[in-house]
Amino acid sequence: MFAVIRTGGKQYRVSPDTVLKVEKLDAEAGSTVTFTEILAVGGEGGTTIGAPIVAGATVTATVIAQDRLDTVIIFKKRRRQNSRRKNGHRQPVTVLRIAAINAA
Repeated sequence: MFAVIRTGGKQYRVSPDTVLKVEKLDAEAGSTVTFTEILAVGGEGGTTIGAPIVAGATVTATVIAQDRLDTVIIFKKRRRQNSRRKNGHRQPVTVLRIAAINAA
């Protein structure tokens, strides 16, 4: 069984026991998060596609950790001007393990 969820402005195809990194959520490590914006649910019985979401479907996940991704370096240079700027950014993410997919 699989589902397509929307969180943080992105879409993810998930199945039970999948580990994924999503945009930072306000949840402690070890807590449970429920997603209600389910765009599609599929399994042996066929695929249900929502318009825009599947009514009554939920996906529950357990928060493993609050983490940060690798550093992204932003380097800007204006040639022949002796002007350089270097910046770095680490995006905060939440690491989730999908526990169950509940289709309506």
